[in-house]
Amino acid sequence: MAPAVASNRDAAVCPTDDEAITPRNRTRSWDYVWRSGVAGGVAGCAAKTIVAPLDRVKILFQASNPHFAKYTGSSFGVATAIRDIYHFEGGRGLFRGHSATLLRIFPYAGIKFLAYEQIRAMIIPGKEYETPLRRLLSGSLAGVTSVFFTYPLELIRVRLAFETKKDGRSSLSSICRQIYNSSPVEKSATARLPSAPAPVAAAVESTASVAGSIVPKTGLINFYRGFAPTLLGMLPYAGMSFLTHDTVSDLMRHPSVAQYTTLPRRKNQPSDKPAPLRSWAELTSGGVAGMISQTSSYPLEVIRRRMQVSGAVGDGHRMRLGETARLIFQERGFRGFFVGLTIGYVKVIPMVAVSFYTYERMKLVFGI
Repeated sequence: MAPAVASNRDAAVCPTDDEAITPRNRTRSWDYVWRSGVAGGVAGCAAKTIVAPLDRVKILFQASNPHFAKYTGSSFGVATAIRDIYHFEGGRGLFRGHSATLLRIFPYAGIKFLAYEQIRAMIIPGKEYETPLRRLLSGSLAGVTSVFFTYPLELIRVRLAFETKKDGRSSLSSICRQIYNSSPVEKSATARLPSAPAPVAAAVESTASVAGSIVPKTGLINFYRGFAPTLLGMLPYAGMSFLTHDTVSDLMRHPSVAQYTTLPRRKNQPSDKPAPLRSWAELTSGGVAGMISQTSSYPLEVIRRRMQVSGAVGDGHRMRLGETARLIFQERGFRGFFVGLTIGYVKVIPMVAVSFYTYERMKLVFGI
């Protein structure tokens, strides 16, 4: 019998032998790539569809829509908001912007799960490298990768969901044109410095004029409004989501409880993969992951929402990250960064649970 070292060395030479293929080599195959991408896309669509009404209300709360801001401090604000949306817009109003959500979430979730599998295989090539830090890094990089390619669709979805029937409805094409042609009316630089000496004011005005002639105010760059806080928020959100899910899943597979939490292996499941969890155990792992990841990233999510709709309300002034954070703090204090967190839990916990559950079940179906 050949030694184990020789078997591992020949894995890349004999890829047809499933037992000889290493986890890293398997994830690099095109067959694994498209299967994991499709599985992730389906998982994302299933999860988002379940919580679409809550997602609509959450966006209205976070972005301080004038028609729904009065409900944010109420114990039954979410239910009242859903009732009002149904009353004025009908059942379809609860899914306002959902078509754009599905267009965005399929590639977003597909890329996220696909990227996680690929990045994880590089950062964690074997069990000896399995550490919380490496898991966190793998999830964070996967989240950043997916959001970079799909952020414009996220911005369009938020703008669609932000509108109400009272505001007048806009079509998808008109929203895209509005974002593309958005040319915000910037306040005078000197107006923001009323107490500045004349030389300083003149210098600031000159600098603002030069910057305005260099930085484009219209075009594709507008589809990345609020992108900076999105990246900052995605690092803890995606990282903690994958880290928590994998950690809780490991606990669920502990020998002392495995007989109650795991399912028998299927014939088409790779032998190096962990045993699949039962439905309740998989949903629990995803739910805990959703709660922890939501808490860690929520303040940056609130800032991002306000930045995304800043051009659609007020004087059209596009606010930066620091400016938006200061405005939120001035309006509501520290609690303002957690507006809608309750509905965030109600939405994210089942959404992430369904997402991981669907993804893991799709992997079983695809045999990956």
